[in-house]
Amino acid sequence: MPILCSLFALAAPAAHAQKKPTVTQELERLQAEGVDPAAIGTYRATYTDARARVKRLTGARKVELGGVVTDLEGMAARRQLTASRLPSLFLTLQRNVEWWTTQRLLSSGERVGFGGSELVFQHYPGHGIQIQWLGTFGKLNGYWSGGKRFDARASSLLDEIKGLAAERAGGLAWEYLFPFDGQQPPWVSSLAQGTGLQAMARSATRLNRQADVFPVALAGLGIFKTEPPAGVRIPSGTGAHYLQYSGLPKFKVANGFIQSLNGLFDLAQLTGDPTAQSLFEDGDRAGRAEIATFDTGAWSLYSRGAPVTKESDLGYHKLLRDFLTQLCKRTTAVEYCAAEQHFSEYLATPPTLQSLTSTITARKAGNVRFKLDKISRVTLRITKGGKQIAVLSPGVLYRGTKSVRWTAPKESGDYDVTISATDLNNNAATTTGVITVKKRG
Repeated sequence: MPILCSLFALAAPAAHAQKKPTVTQELERLQAEGVDPAAIGTYRATYTDARARVKRLTGARKVELGGVVTDLEGMAARRQLTASRLPSLFLTLQRNVEWWTTQRLLSSGERVGFGGSELVFQHYPGHGIQIQWLGTFGKLNGYWSGGKRFDARASSLLDEIKGLAAERAGGLAWEYLFPFDGQQPPWVSSLAQGTGLQAMARSATRLNRQADVFPVALAGLGIFKTEPPAGVRIPSGTGAHYLQYSGLPKFKVANGFIQSLNGLFDLAQLTGDPTAQSLFEDGDRAGRAEIATFDTGAWSLYSRGAPVTKESDLGYHKLLRDFLTQLCKRTTAVEYCAAEQHFSEYLATPPTLQSLTSTITARKAGNVRFKLDKISRVTLRITKGGKQIAVLSPGVLYRGTKSVRWTAPKESGDYDVTISATDLNNNAATTTGVITVKKRG
């Protein structure tokens, strides 16, 4: 018994030491470290109110607001609440309280706004509405391109953006505060931040606000100097690739990287900052070498590396082409200009199909095989003597050698197969082949 007692005595402090901090405890810690007590009181009240409302809500509203509370509590448990993150964290929480207690239900990915604010929020099922930084920065770019009639709204949005920057990677960043594709918050994106630096520099120049905006934008270069997970920089050849997702260090997304280069280029040109120019040049060396690896010869790849290498859908293919058009104009680099030309041509080029020999035993399932050079919707029609025997519709298939299962009928012999493919831009092609159905042994 004395031995057991001593073991329990040792275990108790260890268990206590492993207890994770709560939101309330983290707010108390931050107040002790110097955060304004009035602000801490407001944050604490928002959190208490949100928890109480979750208990009273039902259905989807409970799930959505509860998800935001859980995300906040997870960050607190990981000791990720910092003074500079508090404004964005608790603004997000407050907006979710407002939305899910008074407004309509939302579809996945739907974007919304609030009166008196220019920020863009987007619905992520299970995580409520979140600040969509790419959408917000895109809105600021839209105000810049829309002319002086949007200057007042652009200035207001600049103020909101400045107030929600978090300290990260030795600088400032605009963070996403919810889990996404296996990443835990807070994470950052080269696509969003590169677009943000571009939009801030453009708008500051038009509004004559260089003095207060340029330092904030240049502080946003920190993530481009820093490896993940704090930053987005990974080595690539003699240069650097900038990750779309800081929490996925082996996942290269073409459109995000190319647009981050456009953003860095514009920031460097507008500010004359040597660090911005150097970071652009690092990315440019990698971009020129990498872009051909995203060209399949018939379509573009959306991503390469883990967790998945896959072709672009139509929207991402056009987006990458458009980002390359902009980068081609900025740099006149043959690598970007050639890729842009290829990706434009692929929009009008039908898929290429090749039927492969297939042999299937009567009354058994087997594979009908063929090759496809680009992502397409595929249909197979099997006939014998002009009579239709089966129609197989596997749906949208990625490029490569494909196998579609078919259960052969009892009659042996040769069956004709017509394989039709329509790519994502509605270019169509067909090919024919023969399936040999052999007698059962």
